[in-house]
Amino acid sequence: MAEALSVDLGTIQGRETGRRPLANMKAGAFLELRRRLLTFGADQRTLGLLDAAMDADRIIGAALDPPAWPELHPLAGWVHTRDTAHMIAWALNGTLPPGLRCPSSARRGPVAPAPLLGARDRNAFFANLRNAVDMASGAADGRALLHRQALYLTSYDRSPEANAWTAQALHARRGLFAAQGGSPRWAQARSIATALARRGDPVPLLDFIDRSIADDDAAEAANLNYWAYWMGALREPQPDDAFMADRELTGWDPATLLRGLAQGFHESPGYVDLYAHSLWALLTAHTWLPQASPALARALADRVTAILDGGSISPRSRRELSAVHYVLSDHQH
Repeated sequence: MAEALSVDLGTIQGRETGRRPLANMKAGAFLELRRRLLTFGADQRTLGLLDAAMDADRIIGAALDPPAWPELHPLAGWVHTRDTAHMIAWALNGTLPPGLRCPSSARRGPVAPAPLLGARDRNAFFANLRNAVDMASGAADGRALLHRQALYLTSYDRSPEANAWTAQALHARRGLFAAQGGSPRWAQARSIATALARRGDPVPLLDFIDRSIADDDAAEAANLNYWAYWMGALREPQPDDAFMADRELTGWDPATLLRGLAQGFHESPGYVDLYAHSLWALLTAHTWLPQASPALARALADRVTAILDGGSISPRSRRELSAVHYVLSDHQH
C-alpha cells in the first residue's frame, strides 16, 4: 500500500493506528488519497463515509477535550447526519454502521473488531456532554444546536449511573412537544422524543407525532426536511436547524428519502410510528414516487404488509400505513 501511494511505510502505519489522523492532512493530499484509493478498487460507499468519520472524530475529540468556548464545539457549528451518528455509535458501543456491513477479506495479525473507546474515555465523553447540556440549557439561540445535539448523544449512555440523569433531562423538556414546526424548539422536541423511543419509551414519540407533526403543514414540512438531511437526500451541510422551515420541500431528492425511510423500517423498529407517518407524508407530497421507483415500491409494499400483520403499531400508524400500502399497490398494476 505504501508503495502504491508513493509514501513511506511509517505514514501508512501512522494512519492505521491513528497517530497520523487523516484530518491533519492537507486538503489536496486528502483528495488525492481518496481518488487513488478509488482507482485501487476501494468500496465507493466506504470512501463516501470518510467525511462522516472525520466529523465523528472531531465531535468525539471535542467531547473528550472540550473547547474553551461552547460556541466552538463541533456540535454547535453544524447539524450532524445519520452517518456521523452511526460513526459515533461505533466508537461508543461497537455497533457497525450499516454502510459498512459488507464482507471483508481476512487481515494479518490482531485487528480490533471496532474502534471502541476505552472505559475511561467513554465515561469522560458522556460526562463532558452532560456538562455541555447543562451549560447550553436556557442559553441564547446560539447554543440551541449544541444543547439539542449534545442532549441527544447523552442518550447513548446506558450505564446505570447515567440513566437517572438522562431520563430526567429528557422528560423535563417534554413540554416542548407543542412547539411550532420548524422552530429550534420543535427540532429539540423531535430529538427528545426520538431519544426516549430509542431508550425504550415510545409514548413521547407518539405524543409528538399527534401534537407536533400531524395536521400542521409547517411541522410536516419540517419533519420531511429533517429526514432528508439526516438520510443524505439533502447533501449540503447545514449550520443550524433553519433549513427545516422550508415549506416548499426544495433542495432534496424525494426518491433518496423514500429509499432511506424504506431501509429504516428494517433497521430501526423502535421508530416504526415515526417512519410510518413520514412515509405517508412523503407519498402524499410526491404521489409520483412509486412510479419512479417500482422495484422499491414493491419491496416496501411487502414490508408494510408485514408491519400491518404484526399489529404492534398505533391506530394512527395503522391508518397511514394502510393508505401507504394502497398507493404502493395501486402503482403495481
